[in-house]
Amino acid sequence: MTSRREILKASAAAASALAFPAIVKAQSDKIKIGHLTPLTGFLGALGEYAVKGIRIAAEEINAAGGVLGRQLDVMSEDSVNPATASIKAQRMLDQDKVEFLMGEINSASAKTIMQVAARNKRLFLQVGARSDVLRGADCNRYTFHVDIPVTVMVNAAGQALLRDGLIKGKRVFSLTSDYLFGHDLAKAAKAFIAANGGSVIGDELTATDTTDFSPFLLKIRQAKPDLVATNLGGNQVTNFVKQYSEFGLPYPVAGFNLNTADAWAAGEGNLGGIWPTVWHHELDTPGSKAFVAKFRSRHNQPPENHAWIEYVSLKIMAQAMNEAKSTATDKLIAYFEKEPQFDLLKARKGYFRSWDHQLMQEAYPFTVKPKGQAKDRWDFLKFGAAVPDASQPLEILAVRKEQNTCKF
Repeated sequence: MTSRREILKASAAAASALAFPAIVKAQSDKIKIGHLTPLTGFLGALGEYAVKGIRIAAEEINAAGGVLGRQLDVMSEDSVNPATASIKAQRMLDQDKVEFLMGEINSASAKTIMQVAARNKRLFLQVGARSDVLRGADCNRYTFHVDIPVTVMVNAAGQALLRDGLIKGKRVFSLTSDYLFGHDLAKAAKAFIAANGGSVIGDELTATDTTDFSPFLLKIRQAKPDLVATNLGGNQVTNFVKQYSEFGLPYPVAGFNLNTADAWAAGEGNLGGIWPTVWHHELDTPGSKAFVAKFRSRHNQPPENHAWIEYVSLKIMAQAMNEAKSTATDKLIAYFEKEPQFDLLKARKGYFRSWDHQLMQEAYPFTVKPKGQAKDRWDFLKFGAAVPDASQPLEILAVRKEQNTCKF
């Protein structure tokens, strides 16, 4: 006959056995996020900043209790190229069981990840790729875009070039990266130049792995333009401006794409002209100051714009999941399409447009300080006031709905 003590002992053992899986589940029940970004190739340096930024955001969110009572588990991997990015995105969904995808800088890779997201009906927060076509003909309802697109970049830098008399009546020679982003940027730049009374007298395509720009510099010298405009990406810009400086050509240089990491790599004395950026570390807002201070304490240098954008992007996702009370794609899409506002560590908050899923936000033109004024190797850039002006709507520099071919 079984004693009462044996029954109680058996019951306790059974309860313990039942509780153990629950404990294991609680420990492993994290919100998994698939994060892809280039860590090699001509955009690899930018991807390294992206990983640093998203890690800080994940640590802060988890230290504050996570999202919906769960910790975040951000799985960052090198997207490598468009084909590999697609394969990794599908594997993250199928095998790693991530809730959604985010990241990327390369527009061609972003396009293939967008296709994976649409095919699997899962959210992709496309963070750093800037091609207009991603928000236009190739858009889908499962993708939201954080970084400023090429049209905004061209308009932000172009207004400053117009102000300085470098467009109207001027002959412009362009150099363009031979991939999706470069083609898109060149298209927008040519349209802006033509609309404002300038003319493009040459546009040379260059492979993304080009390191020797001397053949192009010889063509520029022969063309004798009034302005050299670059539509390059990643470390191409760094290599070009260094070699341009060494060549000693007298024509002013400007560009419609330059990340602060590439500007820093070019170094004081090699860079000039007017360029656009989506954020910079000298912004005088409490949020930016706190982020910059934390990044500096960890990495002994200021954050680059890709560190910032990945940081705020994960904070955007945390807000969305908390307020939608879900990690489900349909709930998150519905939340974003209500156009709630997000703190971007800037003077003005941003929001995603419901009809093309593009984040509306401020941008900034910048140039270079006079030689000798820099306090350190990261201090030689001179940033302009935010555009649009505080009195203007954020959408004023963006593609208008009637101009966009995006259809969900």
